[in-house]
Amino acid sequence: MSNYHTPVMLAECIEALNIKPNGTYVDVTFGGGGHSREIIKHLGVDGQLLAFDQDADAQQNAIDDERFIFIDQNFRYLKNFTRLHDAIPVDGILADLGVSSYQFDQAERGFSIRFDAELDMRMNQASDLSAKEVVNTYSEADLHRIFGMYGEVQNAKSLAKTIVTARLNGPIVTVADLKNAISNITPRGKENKYLAQVFQALRIEVNQELEALKDFLIQSAEVLATGGRLVVMSYHSLEDRLVKNFIAKGKFSGEVEKDLYGNNNRPFDAVSRGAIIASDEEILNNNRARSAKLRIAVKK
Repeated sequence: MSNYHTPVMLAECIEALNIKPNGTYVDVTFGGGGHSREIIKHLGVDGQLLAFDQDADAQQNAIDDERFIFIDQNFRYLKNFTRLHDAIPVDGILADLGVSSYQFDQAERGFSIRFDAELDMRMNQASDLSAKEVVNTYSEADLHRIFGMYGEVQNAKSLAKTIVTARLNGPIVTVADLKNAISNITPRGKENKYLAQVFQALRIEVNQELEALKDFLIQSAEVLATGGRLVVMSYHSLEDRLVKNFIAKGKFSGEVEKDLYGNNNRPFDAVSRGAIIASDEEILNNNRARSAKLRIAVKK
């Protein structure tokens, strides 16, 4: 686990789950297993923990404990696999969204602007769609859409046009190829921030991250027991907005729906007022905590 990131807001996440020793819990983003190991410490002999991770590398961190079940799947299949393991209803679900430090540090995975490698960015290595495919085969209109929506890139239209023009001279295969292709429209003095936005957009598209998050949130309401806790930590505004809206309204946009009696038709109540953020001390010791927002909800 040493190659994986230090879990962000670990104490806050564990407290938020309100763990019952004989309860059933799900860590849908297992990664290095930091959160899972802490959850298991709070479980008694009858407790159970299921952990999801679609990245094959995460399996090497599986916990040797009869109360632990590792599921090598994307969390968008939460309901299917908790049902398969006869675990419904569960008492708490934890999601720590985004890419792990380990994935960023594996140069060959192509997640990071720091290394030159093939444009990959697949969290699930068995998936067909890679960043190289997106960059070389998507239409200009589709590239414009993903850079604007997922990367919130200011010059998304120019960026899309530049990539489509550049690939006429040959495929854009590596991180360096992409950087070179867009160097003329990369803002001077803001290169790292701009490239991070471009890479974020590609990564979200490759892994269908926002669609997977929506699927997961809808299913979490179906899988959790009444009084069960949903604990979600996000690292950028697109994810946080979806989580915030779903907790507040039971949907991702529009107004909250009401039943015939005027009661709010939503499955969760927020436990915390607004998002919880990391302490200054934690941010100092763990830079990843800087952009983290933690939201907690209880199933009605």
